[in-house]
Amino acid sequence: MSTVSDAPDAVLDRPAKSRAWAKFRAHRIGMFGAGLVGFFVILAILAPILPIQDPIATDWGAVRQPPSSTYWLGADEIGRDLLSRMIWGAQASLLAGVVSVGIALGLGVPLGIIAGYFGGWTDAVISRCTEALLAMPFLILAIALAAFLGPSLTNAMLAIGIAATPVFIRITRGQVLSVAAEDYVESARAIGLPTHLILRRYILPNVLPPILVQATLTIATAIIAEASLSFLGLGQQPPAPSWGSMLNTAKNFLAQAPLMALWPGIAIFVVVLGFNLLGDGLRDALDPRSD
Repeated sequence: MSTVSDAPDAVLDRPAKSRAWAKFRAHRIGMFGAGLVGFFVILAILAPILPIQDPIATDWGAVRQPPSSTYWLGADEIGRDLLSRMIWGAQASLLAGVVSVGIALGLGVPLGIIAGYFGGWTDAVISRCTEALLAMPFLILAIALAAFLGPSLTNAMLAIGIAATPVFIRITRGQVLSVAAEDYVESARAIGLPTHLILRRYILPNVLPPILVQATLTIATAIIAEASLSFLGLGQQPPAPSWGSMLNTAKNFLAQAPLMALWPGIAIFVVVLGFNLLGDGLRDALDPRSD
């Protein structure tokens, strides 16, 4: 008969961590994605101390100037350094991705655990509300919430986080239903362990791996959403740099200065690709069936 001590400990077990890390290191695509993400993270962190120009300083003699020794990526429509704005724009995009997903995790995981573990009318209410939100396209919901809250990066992150919450509720609920049916959880209930201890020791650690993978993939979606909101004027506000707002400005100068749109477009593509490849690597590394 299974006992509580038989429970797999996907997160807290050190050998399991070591195996997952070894599998991830052997996953070349995942490591490549981690490298791309790490590159942009380092740029964003070091932006204040890098020897680059002020991202909002204007030079009217360099309006829409092509790449040169002074402006390595060129200058924008009012002579601001595109390289500097690209690096500082990475801060807004990565911050939006991480904070938005943090909000979605903070709301979605507890609600998913409550719905999946306790069931009954609680599950019914949470599930119906989740399904109603999932019926609306993610980006449309984020735009509606951002428009309601008002244009700013903070409100955009909050809107994206709320719009992404239903996905985490559904994933967490499904994982909890699966784990709660295991023998070791039934044994924990049978010996009278408190509910909070069962949730903390046996439920949460074993539902975290797929949630972490989904969080990584959702960061990529959140970065695209932030760029979309900034493009529409609902995210980062000028003159603060943002890849989405840079694209919004560049659309007016595609014929005269196509590089103004090229650089932020490439940056969004590469960082989103990095998070998706990283998510694929984590999914394979944390999948026990691949052992």
